[in-house]
Amino acid sequence: MQLNTITNQTIALAGIAQAAALVQQLATTGTADPTAMETSIASVLKIDSDSVIDVYGSLAGIKLGLEQLNVQMTGYKIVNPEQARYSASLVFLENQLSGRKDLLKLIQIGITKAQAQSEHFGSLHENVLANLGEVYQSTISTLQPRIMVNGEQEYLSRPDVANKIRACLLAGIRSAILWKQCGGTRWKFLFFRKKIQAELQILLKQV
Repeated sequence: MQLNTITNQTIALAGIAQAAALVQQLATTGTADPTAMETSIASVLKIDSDSVIDVYGSLAGIKLGLEQLNVQMTGYKIVNPEQARYSASLVFLENQLSGRKDLLKLIQIGITKAQAQSEHFGSLHENVLANLGEVYQSTISTLQPRIMVNGEQEYLSRPDVANKIRACLLAGIRSAILWKQCGGTRWKFLFFRKKIQAELQILLKQV
């Protein structure tokens, strides 16, 4: 399987953008796009896959991410600074995580447990989300700088919403790992901007 393609890199970036959008939705409204949420959580549980798109099930599953990435990359002004900050932080933290074999091992154990739970209850069951939230909190949350999520306190203080937010951040890390596996780098994001934008238009027409 050829990983290092602009298509795969764009899909992985959309995965990061989708996770960031879901975090913002949950933090500000207490709810999130159900299709996007299910896709992003399922991507965490999909450790082995045949292709990059297989991680997300289908392009339709990351429609929100493709749309958000398209909006963010159109023009020179950052349309949604909060989402852009979450996305950049996820890529930065993944880079730190890659050197921590101890944390990667803990994440693998936690995800394996969540996989088993999801087979019984479904990927969006509160037990699965609580488990993934705990995985994030005990591993990635220990890295600096921690991602500070802004939103409405009434939602942020609810344990179920907090678990969903952490699970979505974990999904963002999963996509950031995928972006790197596909040859994605910060420089590529800056210099291949036009190519990524063109690829986004192609992918959006297929959704």
